[in-house]
Amino acid sequence: MYSVAVTKDFIARHFLIGGDWGAENFPHAHHYVAEVSIEAAQLDKHGYLVDIVEIEAGLNQIVAYFRDCVLNDKPEFAGLNPSIEHFSRIICEKLIAVIHPPGTGSLTVKLWENDSCWAAFRQTF
Repeated sequence: MYSVAVTKDFIARHFLIGGDWGAENFPHAHHYVAEVSIEAAQLDKHGYLVDIVEIEAGLNQIVAYFRDCVLNDKPEFAGLNPSIEHFSRIICEKLIAVIHPPGTGSLTVKLWENDSCWAAFRQTF
């Protein structure tokens, strides 16, 4: 099984809804780190699982969309608590739509919201 990974950091704001989480119920920022990894058994004709330049371009586009915004205001979070679980899924779905991995495998987005806390979402292709 082959793996390739790209990491990108950015700052975005959010506030939690639907519960009493104290200060987390008010707008605040996180320095997120999106760690993307792709695994598959098959390489393309160039010997790439997915060209790192393609992964970086897709991730940069997605991060630019969320950078410095309030996640609650984005349509992807309508009716959702903007948790790192939901956020990792949203990033994963957006990225799998813009890159083209060969064969079958999986794409995982691990989203860190600080030095010790993360959530991940894995999608097969």
